[in-house]
Amino acid sequence: MTAKTTPQSTDNGSIQHTDTETCPLCHGRGDLFYRDCFFCCRDCLGIFKPTRFLPSPAAEKARYEQHNNDVNNLSYQRFVAPIVNAVKQDFCTDSIGLDFGAGTGPVISKLLTDAGYTLQQFDPFFCNQPEVLNAKYDYIVCCEVIEHFHNPDKEFTLLKQRLKPNGRLYCMTHLYTDEIDFANWYYKNDETHVFIYQRDTLTKIKGNYQFSELTITNRLSVFTN
Repeated sequence: MTAKTTPQSTDNGSIQHTDTETCPLCHGRGDLFYRDCFFCCRDCLGIFKPTRFLPSPAAEKARYEQHNNDVNNLSYQRFVAPIVNAVKQDFCTDSIGLDFGAGTGPVISKLLTDAGYTLQQFDPFFCNQPEVLNAKYDYIVCCEVIEHFHNPDKEFTLLKQRLKPNGRLYCMTHLYTDEIDFANWYYKNDETHVFIYQRDTLTKIKGNYQFSELTITNRLSVFTN
């Protein structure tokens, strides 16, 4: 893959090239990875957009409102089934969960609630209830959420703190591997996908935030507190 640097204006009007950025997850150094808009961290191998390319809150909200997240759509229900089934396998209905980044159609909350579970919901745009972030939870679900984190260090710190001992954090996202042609990869084309993970990135998260276990099955990654 051929990468290119991006000219940046300095205070005196001259031009300089930016080919490194600070990783928003582990704060390591990131090298230019794809064109001028994605960098790859040397330490955690996270692939991220620099601050200057992050979408505004208004642009984010407008993009999310385009999602067709009908909670009664069978295809949507099948898509989230790995998380729903994992929660049912790991926890009883007397446990309390948090749907973090519930979005415009909180289908996981619906399916688990229909099965007798109790969940709180939080979404900064569509269910902004900061009071629910003061509680502790047996499990937290993040379905197609963590790739949207502008400040993943802050968000993973919060999620870890909100888990009870032995609690679990369920994350669904499409991981990048070397076999993927990044230039033609659909997942990076969504302007709100600002941090992309590799398996090594998740392993770093496990260690850096002191999770006791990590399991990865296809798109589903489960961290145990």
